[in-house]
Amino acid sequence: MSKADKLFVNMCSHIIENGFSSEGQQVRARWEDGSPAHTIKTFGVVNRYNLAEEFPALTLRPTAIKSCVDEILWIWQKKSNKVSQLATHIWDSWADEEGTIGKAYGYQLGVKYKFPQGELDQVDNVLWQLKNTPYSRRIMTNIYNFADLSEMGLEPCAYSMTFNVTGNKLNAILNQRSQDILTANNWNVVQYAVLTHMFAQVSGLEVGELVHVIADAHIYDRHIDIVKELIQRPQYPAPKFSLNPEIKNFYDFTTDDIRIDDYQKNPQVKNIPVAI
Repeated sequence: MSKADKLFVNMCSHIIENGFSSEGQQVRARWEDGSPAHTIKTFGVVNRYNLAEEFPALTLRPTAIKSCVDEILWIWQKKSNKVSQLATHIWDSWADEEGTIGKAYGYQLGVKYKFPQGELDQVDNVLWQLKNTPYSRRIMTNIYNFADLSEMGLEPCAYSMTFNVTGNKLNAILNQRSQDILTANNWNVVQYAVLTHMFAQVSGLEVGELVHVIADAHIYDRHIDIVKELIQRPQYPAPKFSLNPEIKNFYDFTTDDIRIDDYQKNPQVKNIPVAI
């Protein structure tokens, strides 16, 4: 059975059984009808995924893997903030009148800085270090730029990646300040698992672990019954994942270079209310 499913079930069960409710507190998020979107949360969740062992897509329900990858390439490869450059419409609610999410996510990764090896953006610096100084303990990105927060459509939730090479394996830590567990957890896990696979391949490395650190792991009040049903579903073996082995440059990857086989999963959960 999928270990990603087991991690998800354990995390959700812990939040529901032991989490802290925001009822009675002022909250920013609202439902479409204007009522406050309360949550039950756990602080400081850490989940570890061995990417060398399995691909961490949930089987409890389908994860739209190519849509996940389209978004991660929009952020990390295109370094874009224009919602029109995405195949999905997941960012439309946060777009401004110019159709951008402001100085957020991909915009931050495209900003150039002076490094010892020259003027590079954060992504190019990571790729350069993985090839030239792979055992450095300084291979990381951070898009939580305080100077630009007021000009962001949404302050970044997944804000930092740290890469670490051990032997010939590329490990990564994804730091997230906040996560809506039902709608976004496996979406983000799959995205950064694929990104780690891509970075490993173009750097001549094997994949190791993805460690996902969530400061505020929460389930919205209107999601609790959905989650309770979801975690009772049958679990299946993880799907098989592979990348086009011909791709040696990160900027050449497309969603067509991803192959998913034997993805057995339960039906999709529909009509999930989303808090804004």
